[in-house]
Amino acid sequence: MPQIHLDEETVERLDALRIEDEEYDEIVRELISNCEAEELTLLRAGDAE
Repeated sequence: MPQIHLDEETVERLDALRIEDEEYDEIVRELISNCEAEELTLLRAGDAE
């Protein structure tokens, strides 16, 4: 599995998003899902014009 190195500020921002002992992997997956959902929403909104 690849390793990703994050700067201290990014880790602090991720820590602020953590719920209890949530793993960073879970947070990243949720952020990706949210971005994908937002992208789909924007694409669909563009189709409606």
